[in-house]
Amino acid sequence: MAKRVTIVGPAHPLRGGGMATFNERLAYAFQEAGCDVEIVTFSLQYPSFLFPGKSQFTEEPAPPGLRIKVLVNSINPLSWWSAGQYISKQKPDLVVFRYWLPFMGPALGTIARLIRRNKYSRILAITDNVVPHEKRPGDVPFTKYFLSSCHGFVALSRSVQQDLERFEPAKPNVYLPHPLYDNFGAAETKEAACAALGLDAKYNYLLFFGFIRAYKGLDLLLKAMADPWVKELQNLKLIVAGEFYEDAAPYLQLIEELQLQDRLVMRTDFIPNAEVRHYFCAADLVVQPYKHATQSGVTQVAYHFDKPMVVTRVGGLSELVPNGEVGYVAEPQPEAIAAAIQQFYTSSAGTAFSENIRKYKKRFSWSRFVQAMWELAEKVKT
Repeated sequence: MAKRVTIVGPAHPLRGGGMATFNERLAYAFQEAGCDVEIVTFSLQYPSFLFPGKSQFTEEPAPPGLRIKVLVNSINPLSWWSAGQYISKQKPDLVVFRYWLPFMGPALGTIARLIRRNKYSRILAITDNVVPHEKRPGDVPFTKYFLSSCHGFVALSRSVQQDLERFEPAKPNVYLPHPLYDNFGAAETKEAACAALGLDAKYNYLLFFGFIRAYKGLDLLLKAMADPWVKELQNLKLIVAGEFYEDAAPYLQLIEELQLQDRLVMRTDFIPNAEVRHYFCAADLVVQPYKHATQSGVTQVAYHFDKPMVVTRVGGLSELVPNGEVGYVAEPQPEAIAAAIQQFYTSSAGTAFSENIRKYKKRFSWSRFVQAMWELAEKVKT
């Protein structure tokens, strides 16, 4: 009989960005391993005052072949009860929670406690963050409430693993690097990608990709673009692809002050999954200028499309990007980021980086990730 798995977290019809994409891809990976899988997701993920984007819902079609049940309202305890009761009665062998924000602690912690009443299901949490990027009142008690309801944990970076061990030192955990995002389609030529985006393929392009928030350091990259070393690269433009999740005005003012208008391509609406490959395939180099971080799914999209990277030496970013092998690790300062960009374009490293990426990325398979989760589940006690 097939093992039954329930994943609790963002999924269609939520837009969710990388979070929903990850959960759906994980469901497919469990299916590929022969499991019967269901995703339980949110009817309401954030109240409007906590959601900085334009819409929480996608207009894209539902992922084919997945069973997704919309049950959880993050601010309605009655929905927590009904979701917990529903999953508990299903008696899945494994329940996987996705935990990324303390605000979700009360809802997800209550659901997990109700599931545990069946004294059968093993409950693991995939933890993107334990200590959040942007601190709010209630972070610590909400996080403790959720973590105490789980049997074990998967950390997507070493820094998160260390945070977990401070909160729950007695429970088993494992560090598993974020698998490849291989669900955005096959690579295409730069010329085809630029044509799809309406860009001129004669230019070299850097790519900043993802929701724009303060901790992601777009301001550092903009200042790097104005650095004399980078300004010497006349044929270079920066693509900013992602929705503003905070006030855009300071960034637009900085662009004007630095006179970067002609060196930027601003695509600051939400990027649907069907268009992701165009942005990565148009770019020569993906830059993640984060000021602080745990890990980033952008790295694994870049790996899928064999794109070299510049990442900053914060959190777990450098764990996945060996310096000088698949890209550069720079300090989170404009001058250091600029130096890495200049070195990439004035050396012949790009070809070697792409060749190394093709070898290195083999370790980031979804089958390995799923196997390691089952191995962790065997260690826990219900």
